[in-house]
Amino acid sequence: MRKPIIGGNWKMNRGTPNETIEMLESLVPQVEGIDTVDIVIATPFTALTKAYEIIKDTNIKLGAQNMYFEDKGAFTGEISPQFLKEIGVEYVILGHSERRDIFKESDTLINKKLKKALSISLKPIVCIGEHLEEREAGKTMHKIEYQINETFKDLSKEEMRKIIIAYEPIWAIGTGKTATPEQAEEIHIFIRNLLSQKFDKETADSIRIQYGGSIKPINAEDLFNKKNIDGGLVGGASLQSDSLFQIILAADKSIK
Repeated sequence: MRKPIIGGNWKMNRGTPNETIEMLESLVPQVEGIDTVDIVIATPFTALTKAYEIIKDTNIKLGAQNMYFEDKGAFTGEISPQFLKEIGVEYVILGHSERRDIFKESDTLINKKLKKALSISLKPIVCIGEHLEEREAGKTMHKIEYQINETFKDLSKEEMRKIIIAYEPIWAIGTGKTATPEQAEEIHIFIRNLLSQKFDKETADSIRIQYGGSIKPINAEDLFNKKNIDGGLVGGASLQSDSLFQIILAADKSIK
């Protein structure tokens, strides 16, 4: 049985010391004792150390929103994975659609970052997904297959089993639109079948695939009840402890 994972991605919406303290000091007692769901909070880089101080002895894990593939060097504005490890980061989000679209990150670059993360035991949450025009043109499956082939190029079965995949239909991120549970499950099944062909069924069945795309307390339970959806990568609803807690509870209820 795959353990659900809920990731809260704050993006650049909050991350001052006071905001970080307020949110996490509220969330920590709410989720205390929940061991059926992995909980990850990915704050801006400026809030990571403050977040770690609050959650280091709890069941909440620390995530980063990005990283570079070199340990150090003349890379102004980038962040070293070694720096992240040293301050308590365990997870890192790679290939988010905003990184791909706004900052023009390629599958090749994401593949390099992914291999680096794995080499130093950071746990990657790797995002894939299609635009609205691709969905409307019937190209969703083609886009997903291409991303999987390129992003996970030259990885072993053992490495793949350490990766979390987040399927995020780009047309549903920050728009208020959400794929129906049936639409999301269809793509999750497709992803798992691709992984089975590329690696093997045992590997594919072991990999957790989150859904990401305007998850809210009102739709979380219906999404998580689908067999192949293993939790969610949550954006706006992760900024408030009460809404994130309700989503975590929905993941807990989904366990069969």
